[in-house]
Amino acid sequence: MTSSIKIGVSACLLGEHVRYDGGHKHDRYITDTLGRYFSFVPVCPEVGCGLTTPREAMRLEGDPSAPRLMTRQTHVDKSEQMLAFSAQKVKELAHEDLCGFIFKKDSPSSGLFRVKVYNNGQAQKVGSGLFAAAMVRHFPLLPMEEEGRLNDPDIRENFIERIFSYRRWKNFLAAAPTTGRLIEFHTAQKLLMMAHSPQIYRELGTLVAHCSELKLADLLQRYEELFLKGLALHATVKKNTNVLQHIMGYFKRHLSHDEKAELLEVITQYHDHLVPLIVPMTLLRHYIGKYDQQYLKGQVYLAPHPAQLMLRNHV
Repeated sequence: MTSSIKIGVSACLLGEHVRYDGGHKHDRYITDTLGRYFSFVPVCPEVGCGLTTPREAMRLEGDPSAPRLMTRQTHVDKSEQMLAFSAQKVKELAHEDLCGFIFKKDSPSSGLFRVKVYNNGQAQKVGSGLFAAAMVRHFPLLPMEEEGRLNDPDIRENFIERIFSYRRWKNFLAAAPTTGRLIEFHTAQKLLMMAHSPQIYRELGTLVAHCSELKLADLLQRYEELFLKGLALHATVKKNTNVLQHIMGYFKRHLSHDEKAELLEVITQYHDHLVPLIVPMTLLRHYIGKYDQQYLKGQVYLAPHPAQLMLRNHV
């Protein structure tokens, strides 16, 4: 399946033989599952900056806030070579319309979190790879993760949901946005944003309510910042439960006593970590269709990503 949703990926995770030992770290979840929905832009900073494969292993040394990239045995400083490549590469990637990036964990060039930084022979997991750090600086709103952390179902769901949300926002911007269409976009995201951050949802509401007071470009920039900041916060069981109860309120005049009791019981089971989110969502979608609730049908929260990814199927 080809896709208009492009994400950057550390090339070794796609099976390319670019690692220092000539090997790869092929991640089947990325290629076989996510590959059905995303197209990949592979990046190997170490090969990209001119290093050979195979090559001497490297590590970060010195100040964690500005570490040096050093070869392990010969102790040659490759920092400037990597920094120059990174500065050029982020400019190139700005034209790729990326909606996310998956980095290789622990890499001195591509590790995003808790990369070892050595000082006087001692290692602390406090750094970021030089290329990953350059990406964060250049694309502060871009959804980014490490492949290892995607094994956590909550992190995986949040990251992928952010990618699809960013694509929706980019599509909105590409289609001649107006303040009226922004209000429509905002309305459709209401329940999704409530599940991530009720506070930022309120801030977005205030922003939209005063949209006539801002230039359109400034309004859209501020909305994008808040929107993506809010989505970066995880949709917790507690916040999802509040949204499910909110949706249930739309049917209080339609459901029988037994139907209400059943729906409330399923929501409670979800709240108590006995069933996954997909269970109450399936029952609510049944009632949304049965009673033709047009407002709820327009809510992104009901299907923020393809059901085949099964991101709401974990307890």
